[in-house]
Amino acid sequence: MLTSRLKLLTVLAGLACVPAVAHAADTASGSLIGNDGTDHGSLHVTDAPKGVLLHIEAKGLIPGWHGIHFHEKGDCGPPKFSSAGAHVHAASPVVHGLLNPNANDAGDLPNVFVNQDGTATVELYSTLVSLNGKDGRPALLDADGSALVIHANPDDYRTQPIGGAGDRVACGVIH
Repeated sequence: MLTSRLKLLTVLAGLACVPAVAHAADTASGSLIGNDGTDHGSLHVTDAPKGVLLHIEAKGLIPGWHGIHFHEKGDCGPPKFSSAGAHVHAASPVVHGLLNPNANDAGDLPNVFVNQDGTATVELYSTLVSLNGKDGRPALLDADGSALVIHANPDDYRTQPIGGAGDRVACGVIH
């Protein structure tokens, strides 16, 4: 009986020392809005060991390919979302483009495809940022926050400053 209690206490003590797998600080979310302030879906960002996992449920967008980027400020003031600032970056001058060998633009993400009904379900992984500045990567949840912006056109991954992605058509503050 005493041995069973000691084993149980040992197990319980060991469990108390195990860190929780997920914390509230390990995730962030936001609501996507259009230029007219209408609901365009949601976004969720999960911190991962070497980057972030981004999940988007979008609606009300024009079908086809669209550039998306993490922007440096958590502000989605319509109608043009210019208050979201430039792309998240770690160094200046900022060089854009996933296909540019000199790129240092941490806000770069692959294009997303919007279906004929205006919806898109997207899951992307980026090693260029973190939620809280882990491993020296720019933090999405820094003092002024950040936003996810969906552009009108696809990103060509090379052209400066935003890959020819055009106007900002949807924006979501990450918090």
